[in-house]
Amino acid sequence: MNYIGIDLGTSAVKLLLMDGTGKILKIVSREYPLSFPKPGWSEQNPYDWFTQSMDGMKELLDGSDKQALAGISFGGQMHGLVALDSANEVIRPAILWNDGRTTKETDYLNEQIGKAKLSEYTANIAFAGFTAPKVLWMKANEPENFAKIAKIMLPKDYLAFRLSGEYSTDVSDASGTLYFDVKNRCWSKEMCEICGIQESWLPKIYESYETVGTILPEIADELGVSHDVKIVAGAGDNAAAAVGTGTVGAGACNVSLGTSGTVFISSDTFGVDAHNALHSFDHANGKYHLMGCMLSAASCNKWWMDEIIRTKEYAAEQVGITEDKLGENHVYFLPYLMGERSPHNDPMARGCFLGMSMDTSREDMTQAVLEGVAFALRDSFEVARSLGVKIERTKICGGGAKSPLWKRIIANVLNIKVDVLENEEGPSMGGAMLAAVACGEYATVEDAANAIVKVVDTVEPEPELVAKYETRYQSFKQIYPALKGLFPTF
Repeated sequence: MNYIGIDLGTSAVKLLLMDGTGKILKIVSREYPLSFPKPGWSEQNPYDWFTQSMDGMKELLDGSDKQALAGISFGGQMHGLVALDSANEVIRPAILWNDGRTTKETDYLNEQIGKAKLSEYTANIAFAGFTAPKVLWMKANEPENFAKIAKIMLPKDYLAFRLSGEYSTDVSDASGTLYFDVKNRCWSKEMCEICGIQESWLPKIYESYETVGTILPEIADELGVSHDVKIVAGAGDNAAAAVGTGTVGAGACNVSLGTSGTVFISSDTFGVDAHNALHSFDHANGKYHLMGCMLSAASCNKWWMDEIIRTKEYAAEQVGITEDKLGENHVYFLPYLMGERSPHNDPMARGCFLGMSMDTSREDMTQAVLEGVAFALRDSFEVARSLGVKIERTKICGGGAKSPLWKRIIANVLNIKVDVLENEEGPSMGGAMLAAVACGEYATVEDAANAIVKVVDTVEPEPELVAKYETRYQSFKQIYPALKGLFPTF
């Protein structure tokens, strides 16, 4: 049988068709617009997600045995607010994970309700990108829209609803709403009361590998597939990527270099760090994970290439970053183009270059962008290490993982082995694997990961380069505290 994994990203939806052995049969991508109505705001039209996903599935299935399709599941951008009215119509454009408008609401939750209480109820504190502050913002600024709310959904769950007619979410995605009791895997009645929402607005909770329903007959007919195709809950993009990279089991780690950047650490037990610098979420395998998330990662390089030096030749721009330059660059880059989440929790933070001189080159600036992202990822690693978590190696995925240079920089900045996978499809692969588990192809998520995920290379840290980057990191981590007070004035 075959399975579809849908990776609902920020700039595009990627769809992957996989057979029962884990062989990728076809991959299709469809882009859609991203809107920035005001500085720091980020929105999308959920209808675009659905129409592009449907068009993508038609192309994906073209030429295959459509009746062999058994299940569809998802990995999706997290935290986004999709509000539906009583007629199941979208009330307003979705407010996305990287939207920074909720500073006031986030401060209210953290300071008036209190971080200790939030952590007790949800295992997390409020971040500007989380769903609950967005709903509070809507209540305060768009009361006429707030009054229409009948359902609150997350992005991938809107797709699942359009395909199955069922209101559902999974534990990993729900973990990032601030309405969810992560430890007990249920909605928090206390948080619903604090935020002034009805629990009936929230969808039913599933484990990521559970079936939420079957495909609607009219959708099945439009795609030419069986009416028995299962729609499976899926996971937030990082948990889905972790499944797709085999990051399951205690201590397993994955670094994702997508639009955002994450450090994902799988755990068999529930845990929270003292300062809530890392997110404590449920994992797609029925267990837990810690996650550090930076809002701009590969998107920093895309911004630098596309908007500043205006080239699409990403690989060519890295050719001039020669061996002698590694660990020796005097230019620093803060990768906070959309504010920052872990570990600073500062939506006002901004990107900047420092250390430039008359002999600074184009290659130095490009290198600084790659290194700045690596240094920011290390910030989250340091929090994990402070908890006694020992990380000796990591998987890597996302668009940035296609760069051999960037992988080498990350291995040496983090001083860990970086395992390169046979495929780096991440969330779409994880979604397809979750569908396969739900359909009985594999007994558990771990079984699917062990059978499908293959490491083909390992980038080893180099002691001399590790030492150079250690010195550079110690300088890097002094920059944000020095500039923090200036960012709100920009």
